[in-house]
Amino acid sequence: MTITPYSTAALKSAHLVSDQILMGSTEEALQLMVDCYYQGFDRIILQRENIHTEFFDLKNGMAGEILQKFANYRMQLRIIGDFAATPSPSLQAFIAESNRGRTVRFVKDLEEALQ
Repeated sequence: MTITPYSTAALKSAHLVSDQILMGSTEEALQLMVDCYYQGFDRIILQRENIHTEFFDLKNGMAGEILQKFANYRMQLRIIGDFAATPSPSLQAFIAESNRGRTVRFVKDLEEALQ
């Protein structure tokens, strides 16, 4: 895994890149938050490919648990991917609701993630 830092006047973001799954459980999400927090980061940016596919199956509750942890610990999360073609109406609604807030957003590219 490589971490590319990006800083603005208000936030320090960590863009995590790997050829493996980085967030496959609530415990892994918490560990990412802790690791990034202690390095001074306020936001984690992940590619969709680095998140286990079960996260995107809302029936199992994984996404809700993980996103609640990000909200509780006040760590922002940006997930980069093509979500426009997502066939699940419930996932589309979940993404739209998340994007109304400030904590977790589903974005199309790194530029949007850094805004």
